[in-house]
Amino acid sequence: MALLSGRFPDPRSTEYDFIGSILVRCPGCAKAARVAPAPEDSSSGGRILFRPRRLICRGCGLSRMWSGSLVSLPRGTTQPVTDPYFGMPLWFQIETRHGWLWAYNLEHLDLIRRFVQASLRERAPWYDTGQKMTLVARLPGWVKRAKNRDEILRAVRRMHASLTAV
Repeated sequence: MALLSGRFPDPRSTEYDFIGSILVRCPGCAKAARVAPAPEDSSSGGRILFRPRRLICRGCGLSRMWSGSLVSLPRGTTQPVTDPYFGMPLWFQIETRHGWLWAYNLEHLDLIRRFVQASLRERAPWYDTGQKMTLVARLPGWVKRAKNRDEILRAVRRMHASLTAV
């Protein structure tokens, strides 16, 4: 059984908090590539979701730009997930017997690990006026169930190890 680490207070993170840097599988060499805001546009205002993006692979030198207005956010866990901008498969995704578990980057993966590992998961008080449907509140039920804890933590460890294996 996995070691339980006590409490997990919901940090009220949303999917948008992790969309700044996304690890994907490079279409050129199948190694880890990164989708990040274009450097020349990092100081401009506007919503982070629609800022121009750049796909960069250090393995093969691939570089692409995205400056469109159509973003496709992943929904559901019944099929593999792609990034919202270029449609490339996410690096951190793995199929379990319940569905696909995925994360945009290491911080997102760590949030899922800390949530699943915790024996006590705390939400914000009902009378608090902050964000109610946070990222952890939107996780599928099979991720939240304690009986699946060991399986989910194994999947998270495999995804984390996939980055160091490259």
